[in-house]
Amino acid sequence: LDTLHDLLKQPGFEKVLVFSKTKYGAEKLSKKLNQMGHKTESIHGNKSQSKRSRVIELYRKSQITVLIATDVVARGLDVKDITHVINYDEPNNYEDYIHRIGRTGRIGKTGTALTFVV
Repeated sequence: LDTLHDLLKQPGFEKVLVFSKTKYGAEKLSKKLNQMGHKTESIHGNKSQSKRSRVIELYRKSQITVLIATDVVARGLDVKDITHVINYDEPNNYEDYIHRIGRTGRIGKTGTALTFVV
């Protein structure tokens, strides 16, 4: 958590997508980062579609700078200008990894993907 917090404070981490393995982990991480002063929300399967849509719209408009998501709800997520994808929890397989990092650097833009390894 401290490493993630330190990264998010650095210049250039403007629109960050962080992947968590579980719904509980996404919610917990979002709350902790908010307490540390980051503008963050989480999306996962326990949130209603209307809540997920509202959170994604806030993220698109850069009203929140960090979105914590699980793989299931991040499928099909199309948000422009994501600067960083961070795998807070390692993906289960190569396909999930490729899908996750594909959220940044889209349509000729550059982006950075980081994976935390324990």
